[in-house]
Amino acid sequence: MIFRLSQKLNKKIKAGQLDEMPLDDNPYADWSAHLFTADRVQYIILTNTASLYSCVMYGKGITDDGKFIERALETIRDFTADDGQQFLYRKFIAASSGTVHFAKALNRSVTGSMNDHIHGAKLLLADGMAPSEIGYHLNKTPMSALTDADWRKYGYPRDVFKRLIESKTKE
Repeated sequence: MIFRLSQKLNKKIKAGQLDEMPLDDNPYADWSAHLFTADRVQYIILTNTASLYSCVMYGKGITDDGKFIERALETIRDFTADDGQQFLYRKFIAASSGTVHFAKALNRSVTGSMNDHIHGAKLLLADGMAPSEIGYHLNKTPMSALTDADWRKYGYPRDVFKRLIESKTKE
């Protein structure tokens, strides 16, 4: 499993030198993470690198890489379960979480899309939404970096994530 950390998050959890790594063979085991602040509270956005499917968690109390991994996997597990995709976590993510690698961001497209998600998350947080609910709204936002089922621009992260599941279960 790969967690791609922003420099800011890497500095917080002290994960050490980040290397470049290609996308994981299992697209569900490759997540990008970034630390951001809204109203003086730290949050971490976790984004599936292949689909931009995202969830948000509190950053408070995460002081090292071990705590980050534990809370990130817990957040992803809970979010996918609440989103009706709990089998995904058990079959594709938990199975890959035995060995975790930290890496640099995959590309600017993912980083830019995450920044768009962060802007949206900040607005939702300002409206009083809980971090656990924000992902539902972010994943229904069309993203120019994604394609829809007909291969047109502006796919939705949740739809792309589901297509990854469908293509993986057909193998």
